[in-house]
Amino acid sequence: MASRFWDDLARDMRDPVFAREYLIESIRIATIDTVINTLDEARISAGMSKAALARAIGAEPATVRRLFSSSGANPTLGTLAEVAAALGLRVALEPMPDAQRQAVAGALLADARGSGDPRSGHGEGASAAA
Repeated sequence: MASRFWDDLARDMRDPVFAREYLIESIRIATIDTVINTLDEARISAGMSKAALARAIGAEPATVRRLFSSSGANPTLGTLAEVAAALGLRVALEPMPDAQRQAVAGALLADARGSGDPRSGHGEGASAAA
């Protein structure tokens, strides 16, 4: 059964629009997971409960519980910055390793230099009467 998934994914990845969206979504999920997991580890190391953290940032305890327990969490950068500050941290950007940067940024920038958003069908070469 797992083989069918990977076979289907390999076929879908041949579609440049699908491959681009897959890449973007994979990066988004991995980035959010990394930040949230780092914040939760810092919270645990500090011996701070989720409720105490919520009070520190002026949020409802349920908000912080969802942040650390929801598999589909998509917090705002402002929320992440507030949580980080309450834990004595700050959110910062770091460059990707060269090989990853070339693969990821190169793929995304290639579309930006091309004929516009591949999802819209309204790039430079698109017909006005489409």
